[in-house]
Amino acid sequence: MRILHTADWHFGRTLEGRSRLAEQEAFVDELAFLVKDQQIDLVLLAGDVYDSVNPPAAAEQLFYDALARLSDQGQRPVYVIAGNHDHPDRLAAADPLAHKLGVTLVGLPEARVHTVDIRRTGETAVLFALPYPSESRLRELLSEGADETLLRAVYSERVRHIVAEQAKHYRADTVNLLMSHLYVLGGQETESERPIQVGGAYTVDTSALEAGAQYVALGHLHRPQFLKSETTTIRYSGSPLAYSFSEAGQAKSVTVLDLKPGAAPQLEEIFLSSGRPLVEWKAKGGLAEVHRWLDEGKDANAWIDLEVHLQETMSMEQLHRLRLARDGFIHIRPVYPDLETSLQEAVSATKLPMDELFRRFYERQTGGAQPEPELIRLFLELLHTEEDDPAV
Repeated sequence: MRILHTADWHFGRTLEGRSRLAEQEAFVDELAFLVKDQQIDLVLLAGDVYDSVNPPAAAEQLFYDALARLSDQGQRPVYVIAGNHDHPDRLAAADPLAHKLGVTLVGLPEARVHTVDIRRTGETAVLFALPYPSESRLRELLSEGADETLLRAVYSERVRHIVAEQAKHYRADTVNLLMSHLYVLGGQETESERPIQVGGAYTVDTSALEAGAQYVALGHLHRPQFLKSETTTIRYSGSPLAYSFSEAGQAKSVTVLDLKPGAAPQLEEIFLSSGRPLVEWKAKGGLAEVHRWLDEGKDANAWIDLEVHLQETMSMEQLHRLRLARDGFIHIRPVYPDLETSLQEAVSATKLPMDELFRRFYERQTGGAQPEPELIRLFLELLHTEEDDPAV
């Protein structure tokens, strides 16, 4: 049988206030084409369908449209679990209707395996679908103490027990699968996961998932990656779109695998073309270099994080021109390389207070203009922040 593994759609998510809905719609179009083109028999969506527990209506509409298209109106089974961003009850509420289309929505962890009959090959898959297993969703208090190391060990052991119990249903004549949404020790994170609970106490050892499944389909981490295991194939499919600039340059994909009973999976990573790339520009040649790149059409369809080196203060007019020239600018950060050097030289040459040194520097850089008191206050706050935190 041929299985497609995807996760972390995060429908409803924005990028610094910019809508990603059009990109997510393009992803659904591409995925619907792939399942037909690749003759997929079973689709696994490993959690974080939405970006919040209360997604916008447009995100829900897109998800339901995706389910109908992926299932081909009931011809292809689709299994979806809740991630930590999803409201488990809300996700599962549509299961009675979805089930009529061959779609199964699992919101909360449950002691149940799913038997999936594949029409094309006559084979059967046994799937244990484990949605995000937090303490609250397991309805258990795993440890009364607050020690993170202890809770991590207890949590990992609890997941191990849950998986082992359901793995008893695996058979030699079936394709045996585990799908979950959690953080496994050794996974590589990106900044787009940091606002959520990732790592820490809710960390699972790889061995907790090694209970006889031929393939473990994971969601939670946005970078496509395998995890080391001697007994089974464990993989995060990654997100279909780049959701932070820490993912700049990452190729986004879905995983397609061929599986038969008793055999190791044959995997293929299929790269996606939908979605605007996220890129970082460092213009050490100043605004002239930025405008040259714009004239050349560099990264024409990308979201851009721009760092531009300047000798003089950027005006609002210059900033506005950049925004008009390309709608993809997300951040525009002017950097003044001579600022630190000039101030250090001034400090070494005089005993004047820092605010007076800044006034003189600003006057020199702007041809005689005087800085506003609010600007001086902000500069001193930033200076003190750097002194307090060397990592800033």
